[in-house]
Amino acid sequence: MNISAIRRTFLFSALGLMLGTGIAGQAMAGEQLQKIKDSGTLSVGLEGTYPPFSFVDENGKLTGFEVELSEALAQKLGVKAKLQTTKWDGILAALESRRLDVVINQVTISEERKKKYDFSQPYTVSGIQALVLKENEGTIKTAADLTGKKVGVGLGTNYEQWLKENVKGAVIKTYDDDPTKFQDLKAGRIDAILVDRLAALEMINKTGDSMAVAGEPFSRQESGIALRKGEPELLEAINKAINEMRADGSLTKLSQKYFSADVTK
Repeated sequence: MNISAIRRTFLFSALGLMLGTGIAGQAMAGEQLQKIKDSGTLSVGLEGTYPPFSFVDENGKLTGFEVELSEALAQKLGVKAKLQTTKWDGILAALESRRLDVVINQVTISEERKKKYDFSQPYTVSGIQALVLKENEGTIKTAADLTGKKVGVGLGTNYEQWLKENVKGAVIKTYDDDPTKFQDLKAGRIDAILVDRLAALEMINKTGDSMAVAGEPFSRQESGIALRKGEPELLEAINKAINEMRADGSLTKLSQKYFSADVTK
């Protein structure tokens, strides 16, 4: 066999391998929804320490807005939700490694994240909110007021990213769990924390007059269900389920239960 023939053989073999891999990848993507239905479970990643979205109640039961949303969506897919509590800084990695089917954990939809993941339509709309002790309520009105202050944020969250990009003079303290962050605020070890406005309002309801939101939200946030890229059938099924919950009023009812308001639009 001459050199030209060898090159042609190699080229066709490589092309065949590439095409075969592409076809196999498409087939695997199309099979994900069916695999979930065959297994009877939708594996959902959430923190479990982020009230009112997901938390353990006084009876030791995992509950919350996103817990009930997960269960309702799974039911519409004809399966049960397998809820897997995972720390925030590892939750998207667990999705990528296929330990989870989806993440339903207030994942903010951003252009940067959309490069790596697919997202459902938004199911909550909120904003980045500063939470302070009640006596310091008037100290923060704009983002510039965070300059020089010790600000607590979740490690690897969009709050940390926003703070780094928008307030160069803030002293940033990161946390890998929410309870410690709130404890440090109460103890005066930090001046403010940045959280989802919805979570801030819930925390104020629980703590009475000890905490307060400071100023207006710094930005609009839309949260969606995160999926691996290349699973269009699963994404379509989830969006359909959310639309059905909007149409029958169950999504609004669930929102009213946990927030006393419709935070889904």
